[in-house]
Parts: sequence; structure tokens; C-alpha cells
Amino acid sequence: MNAVEDNLFRRAWEAAARAMPTPTAVLCISAHWEMSGVAVSGSDRPETIHDFYGFPDDLFAVEYPAPGDPALCATLAALVKSAPVALDPDRGLDHGAWSVLRAMYPDANVPVVQLSLDTRGSPAFHYALGRELAPLRERGVLILGSGNVVHNLAMIDVRRRAGDDWAARFDAALRKRILARDHAALVAYETLDAAAALAVPTPEHYLPLLYVLALQGDDEHAAIFNAETLMGSISMTSVAIGVNEGSFP
Repeated sequence: MNAVEDNLFRRAWEAAARAMPTPTAVLCISAHWEMSGVAVSGSDRPETIHDFYGFPDDLFAVEYPAPGDPALCATLAALVKSAPVALDPDRGLDHGAWSVLRAMYPDANVPVVQLSLDTRGSPAFHYALGRELAPLRERGVLILGSGNVVHNLAMIDVRRRAGDDWAARFDAALRKRILARDHAALVAYETLDAAAALAVPTPEHYLPLLYVLALQGDDEHAAIFNAETLMGSISMTSVAIGVNEGSFP
């Protein structure tokens, strides 16, 4: 619903876009494209995928007609050495991508490519793959990881605003490690806190964070914003590398 509501999370994503140069393209790693293997979306006109149900009609009406970038796909495939990269010419943009990008680049004028999450890979595999993507930043590509630090739909309570104590505790432990640049602990997230199994019951919503952290340079700080747990078992905490923390509301 952040895609169609005016709220603090959306305004912070808007601020993030204003705080950085307009990218040449966006590479999105979303929790909502899992497959056995690594692939990139190769369409020059990716469709808007409405991969959910039970939401209001205005969310299903959203279209995000950003162009694709086949040349970026070829560059990425050449960069990655840890796994073969397949091209999926039919893959569109799922809501993990467009719900955030609609706030950041509402005109849909920045090309967008998605990278799949290889379900066979360990957290260390995903972190290492993220490091291989670092040269894309030098080409002006924004690498966007879209998921949730805490994501347990089995325990969600939509009537509540705040998160449970265990969710807030895990989120705080993670933020502390991010600020300390303790990437090894963040890769081994199961050991971060006793609530790790509740906070991350399945890894797909956590793994996109590792791609972002893997890109952090030695002289770069991590800005944390949207640090809030809600509905019992969801965290909206966001992290930006190379963006001043004072840029966010």
C-alpha cells in the first residue's frame, strides 16, 4: 500500500531519490523473484506484475512503465563470475520493485532491471554476488534491495500499528551491526538475536539487504531511515549507502 498511500515511508524514499544523482539505471533485487539460479529481466519494456491478492482495486490499477536495459543485463552477466546468469526476456517488474520506485522515480523514466534470488545460495553466496556488482555503481547504476528486515506474515496483526517486542529487538540488533560495519554478523543473521527465527522465518525478504551491504566502500557510511516495526511482525527499516543521513525526514 506504500505505492498508493502518502506516508512517512514513501516520503523517505522520495527523499532518498532527491539526495542522489539520477541513476543511469536501477538494478533491483526483490524478495519476490525467487528461482533456482541467477537470472536478469531482459525485456526492453517490462510489464508491471501485480503479484498479490486481497488489496484494493487502486493498487491493481498501478502501472509502472519504466523501460528495461538489455545492455545492462549483458554487462551484469559479464561481471558475475560466481554463477552463470540467464536472461529472462519475459520477466516484468514485481511489486518489490515498483512499489518503491514509484515513490523514487514517479515518471518511470529510469530504466529498471531485476536480478533474481537464487534459492540454492547461502547468505554468504548472495553477499559475495553483491560484491561482484560493485562496478555497476561506477556506471551510475543504483542497486536497490527490496524486502523487509523482519517479515513474518504468519504472525502479522493488521489491526496493530506497532511491532512486537521481539521484532523491535531483532531490528535494533541488526541496525547496531550495520552501523558497526559488522557484515559477517549480518550474513550470519541467525545468530544476531534469539528472535532471529521469528524475524526471518524464510530468507527471501532478508537477502536483498546483503546485496546492499556488500556494496559499501571502506570510506562509506550507512544511513538508516524508516526504522520502524509495525503490525506486530514487519519492519520497514531502510538502509542507504553513500547518502547523507540528514537527507531523510
